[in-house]
Amino acid sequence: MSMVTGGMTADGQLAIATYPERVKAMNARRNPLVSIAVMGEEFNSEWVQIDGTATVMDMPAASDGLVAYYRSISGEHPDWDEYCEAMVDQGKCLILVAPTRWSPVSRGGFPPSLFADD
Repeated sequence: MSMVTGGMTADGQLAIATYPERVKAMNARRNPLVSIAVMGEEFNSEWVQIDGTATVMDMPAASDGLVAYYRSISGEHPDWDEYCEAMVDQGKCLILVAPTRWSPVSRGGFPPSLFADD
């Protein structure tokens, strides 16, 4: 399993920017049925497992999806042409995951008994 960052697109897919040579991209091409653990902001935060079907898109077809990915995590870019050119220059690809199911949200954290007052 690989650690990734991602964002949700307007149509409800999880978007992950990566490189075609990365194991996550190669595995998703080999078997598009994937599972992703989505963690909260802190190590001790809630988390949920998302299962879904992945599609790996290479440039130039990935360009619009990479824009949607960027918007979902950072908002508007000051120069979209520059951003798209950088994605081409870096040889990026995009993994889109269409969720098919998810687990209940885990509340995570340490059990309260570890911090009981004596």
